[in-house]
Amino acid sequence: MFRPESIVEKKSTLFSIVVTGVIAILALPIIVPHLLHGYHLAHIFLHVGGISLAVFISTLAGIAYLRLRTKRLFLSAVAFANFIAAEVVLLVDATWPSIYDFGEMPLSEIGHLLTFITLGLLALGVFRND
Repeated sequence: MFRPESIVEKKSTLFSIVVTGVIAILALPIIVPHLLHGYHLAHIFLHVGGISLAVFISTLAGIAYLRLRTKRLFLSAVAFANFIAAEVVLLVDATWPSIYDFGEMPLSEIGHLLTFITLGLLALGVFRND
């Protein structure tokens, strides 16, 4: 008998669902228009893979936080959610370069800034004394 809780318990099933979901969501707007672009498609798939891994790890961190309720796990969950945002920003920059810039700051720099914030949040979570 199928139980929704079994998806969370089996990490391989959860990973398969997350990867399939991310690719399904990004297929039409991002992947299909760039199918014949060679190395540019490889760059896009690099970021799609990063989003997939970030969503998977964020889900695991969120579930762990809901079970244990520690501040360390909360910071880790927020850090990985922030990494999803960083990867999305970098994917948009890789897909449509120099279209979405914020004044003098290019979108790639915002992605790198979000990645740095992710590392800072992870460091806070690691060095926190609960």
